[in-house]
Amino acid sequence: MAQARTVINGIVLRGTDTRESDKILTILSPAGKLAVIAKGARGQKSRLSAAAQLLAYSELTITGGKTWLYLAEAATIELFSGVRQDIELLSLASYFAELTEAVTDENMECGEILRLLLNALYALGELKKPPVLVKAAFELKLMALAGFEPMADSCAVCGRPDPQKPVLDLGNGVVRCQKCLLPGRGQSVRLTGKALGAMRYVLYGDEKRLYSFRLPEEDLRSLANAAELYVRATLDRKFRTLDFYHSLRPLDRKDS
Repeated sequence: MAQARTVINGIVLRGTDTRESDKILTILSPAGKLAVIAKGARGQKSRLSAAAQLLAYSELTITGGKTWLYLAEAATIELFSGVRQDIELLSLASYFAELTEAVTDENMECGEILRLLLNALYALGELKKPPVLVKAAFELKLMALAGFEPMADSCAVCGRPDPQKPVLDLGNGVVRCQKCLLPGRGQSVRLTGKALGAMRYVLYGDEKRLYSFRLPEEDLRSLANAAELYVRATLDRKFRTLDFYHSLRPLDRKDS
């Protein structure tokens, strides 16, 4: 009896070598995250090798086994060569993949998250947007789409639309005035006024123009620092790909 075949578009978030020349691929599709075995994908003559690369976006034909899904056919749509040719961009893109894997699950609607990831890779490799800007916008928007959106429209305590000396309260996921305190003694990070404006642009603006803003260097670093610390505090974990990216660009890192 022939196995059922499903055709999906998906991007490889992670590949794990297994057995002789097989790979287990973690793939993000609009319908969620799934694990697929690509038999022989590491072989030199394999027709699956290109689509089995990290960050390869492809049309994938999946067949179902008793316990595993298998990759039967694959046609690459985009390999993001502009990202792959630059070690710093590739390390940042790998972090995007690891972070995306951390906040997605099986049978989870992931169409918006998939588009976000694809657009981020395009912004890095083709549009040549500043990596620090793309990273901050991607982190904040991904957290929002995954259900962890910080409240940034006003001070969460006094309600001021223009918080005085604004800070991002990492533990509570809200913006507040520096002097407006919330219960507990969670960590918070300062925001410049322009960084707060950019955060609102990312969270509440048109996703098609997500990376279409500019900030002076000081304000961009404020936004980037806040976004990264928010991810770290909310998910309570570290990312090896992020550590590697920072080893290449140590000046981008500013712990608070």
